[in-house]
Order: sequence, then C-alpha cells, then structure tokens
Amino acid sequence: MKTVLLKSIILFSILILLTSCSTGGSFLSMNATNVELSESNFNVVARNVEGKSNAAYVLGFTYSAGSISNTFALARVNGSSKLYDDAIQNLWNNYKAEYGDTEGKNLVLANIRIDNDMLNLFLYTETKLFVTADIIEFK
Repeated sequence: MKTVLLKSIILFSILILLTSCSTGGSFLSMNATNVELSESNFNVVARNVEGKSNAAYVLGFTYSAGSISNTFALARVNGSSKLYDDAIQNLWNNYKAEYGDTEGKNLVLANIRIDNDMLNLFLYTETKLFVTADIIEFK
C-alpha cells in the first residue's frame, strides 16, 4: 500500500512539473539608437513617470536575474504574461492622464529604470514590475 501511495505522489509531482507554466521578464534587445543631444532640440517634458504591472500564480516561485523576473508555476490566477508591455502601457497612460495626449508629438523614453518586487509562498507567488522613465520631446 505504501509503495502505491509513494508512486502516486511521485507521478503526481512529475505531472505538475511537466504541465506547469513559465514566464520570463522583458525581452532586452541589443539594438541601440544614437541621438545627438548637443543641440537644444529637445525638452524634458516629464520626469519619473511610473508604470506598473503584476501577475499572480499558484504552486510556484518567482526569481530575478538582474532586471528580468522569471516565474515557474502551475497556473496564472491574476494579471498578464506580458508584464513589461503592460508596465510600459501603464506608464504612457499615466503620462496622458497628467500631461495630455501624445498624438503628433515626438516623444521618447529616457533614463529607463526597471524594478521587480516578488512574493514567494510556494502555494502562491506574485511578481510586480515597475518601469520608471523620463519623457523627452524633440522639436
């Protein structure tokens, strides 16, 4: 009887590991654009505009590797798998709420900072992503 129970537990554990979900943080590309800032053709229109997003999972854990957070869990119960995209969209929505529409403006994000906050309880894990940036408008 004990061996049947032990085999069942091992089989169940293997099934959980093979059928769970995993998500990573942002995709950091190596593309770079050089902008010449020696001329006075720009204005800093907003400083420290913040965007945030979060996701919650059951039976898992979240860990961070630099600015990227990774989650390994059985199922997502709240939030999106696109934390970085959601945080950037939230940042632009916060900018629009305070400074008005972005349509027709040459705006760019500068001094981008990414922060992660994680809660790991094994049965429940939550990750939060914060993106903070200055917004520059080119003339």
